[in-house]
Amino acid sequence: MSIDNEDMQFATGLAAFEAKHFSRAMQALYPFAEQGNAKAQHLIAIMYQNGLGVVQSDLAAYKWMKASAEQGYGLAQHGLGFMYLMGECAGKNPSKAAEWFQKAADQGLTGSMLALASMYEEGNGVAQNPTEAQRLYSLASAN
Repeated sequence: MSIDNEDMQFATGLAAFEAKHFSRAMQALYPFAEQGNAKAQHLIAIMYQNGLGVVQSDLAAYKWMKASAEQGYGLAQHGLGFMYLMGECAGKNPSKAAEWFQKAADQGLTGSMLALASMYEEGNGVAQNPTEAQRLYSLASAN
């Protein structure tokens, strides 16, 4: 089994991110994000959102998080839901937040299930539904 140069560069970028060498991670992962790699797009979004290795940019964070989420990457779907819920990097929009949390919850992300359950419990962005809230809390605790 051989690892080609592209795989090595991606692995280097992931390792740099995990080691908190964010400017190196940005440099290594950005080309992959531009090529449509959902995981790279998600990590680039996090770096822009928090000003890690780059100047903080809400616009760039939203752009990359949305690109990744639209490809079905669960962590980005959760991240985009959070952006809409909190009004960070995007206009506050609880109903859009619920849509993205639902997509991520459908992939088994416990945090998204809990966020969505809370939204159903409070009637925030969705019609208040204690039964659905309880179902999601139970589902999340079984995960």
